[in-house]
Amino acid sequence: MSQNDQQEPQEQQKLIRPTLEKEAVDKMKIRKKERSLVRKIVFAIVTIGILLGVIVGFAGYRYITDALQPLEPESTEVVEVEIPIGTSTKGITQLLEEGNVIKNATIFNYYIKTQNVSDFQAGFYELSPSMSLDDIIATLQAGGSPVPQSSDHKIIVREGNTIEEIAAEIEEKTDFTAEEFLAKVNDAEFLTNAAAQYPDVLTEASQRTDTRYRLEGYLYPATYDYMTGNSLDEVILQMLQKTNEVLTPYAEQIASSGHTLHEILTIASLVEKEGVTPEDRANIAGVFFNRLEIDMPIQSDISILYALNEHKELVTFEDLEIDSPYNLYRNTGMGPGPFNSPSEGSIQATLSPADTNYLYFVADTTTGIVYFSETYEEHLQLQSQYVDSE
Repeated sequence: MSQNDQQEPQEQQKLIRPTLEKEAVDKMKIRKKERSLVRKIVFAIVTIGILLGVIVGFAGYRYITDALQPLEPESTEVVEVEIPIGTSTKGITQLLEEGNVIKNATIFNYYIKTQNVSDFQAGFYELSPSMSLDDIIATLQAGGSPVPQSSDHKIIVREGNTIEEIAAEIEEKTDFTAEEFLAKVNDAEFLTNAAAQYPDVLTEASQRTDTRYRLEGYLYPATYDYMTGNSLDEVILQMLQKTNEVLTPYAEQIASSGHTLHEILTIASLVEKEGVTPEDRANIAGVFFNRLEIDMPIQSDISILYALNEHKELVTFEDLEIDSPYNLYRNTGMGPGPFNSPSEGSIQATLSPADTNYLYFVADTTTGIVYFSETYEEHLQLQSQYVDSE
């Protein structure tokens, strides 16, 4: 090999080495930039992650805290919620959310678990969106009503209601018509069965054939529960049971009164409409018994309105002539039976009438004060002074 041949590779190597060194340096610079960029990206990601974590954590905290507050703190609304037997805690919280009682069923469910509470009772509950979760928990543990509490499921028999007024309430609050109810309270088979359950109360009423409605006066004024599916028999028997409960303590007093229960309820139904205070009612009952004792007509406008079977503000002289056994202006005695459902207060007044010689009474149409008199002349004077002068 010549000298020239040896020098040529050496020259080539001298030219290649700087190039390789430059490439190596460039690669190092690139890797350094990449590492720097990666660090920056990682730092940015970590920073963003931390910030997101803080934001999410704060938002979550606010969300949970808010969910633990009453749904509507200032609300006065009452919501009825039914908790069926066997409902799980999760199911209960879902029902409360659907009923607009709480904000979040899931949060409430976790809250219940953290508080380690249980023993929730089935039933109907009246709850409010203003209640705290602790109050709701305490209510659910105390137990609900076995029947609905809302007024839509309540049959209200008011003091002095007639059977036909009760029938209208039945039609509004139940699945039965007023006509069905009125037919049932006069149904012989139903009355026979009811009398077998409550013989002390219903024996006479069930056997009478001269009353417009045999159970008039026997359905005690109170609030009764109604559930869809109840039969009409069950609805009426519930009322008769209440009547039996109220009258049972007075059994001996009724027996020694010289009057039948039917007669006591009849006079009490008149007292119910004629008087308000216990004193007035006792005096009015005394007037009626005093009149009966001397075979004097009772002459109560309540009897005329019942005979007319209509509501009127003013009874006319023509009305007093209506041909009806319930007309206690034309007929002596107390009529076929009660004119409405009397309250316990009126029954008490009838069983303990005031011992007076009064035969008349008149009420001041302005003040409602009742004035009593022994003679017709006194009565006319009081009527002129407190009624006719208005």
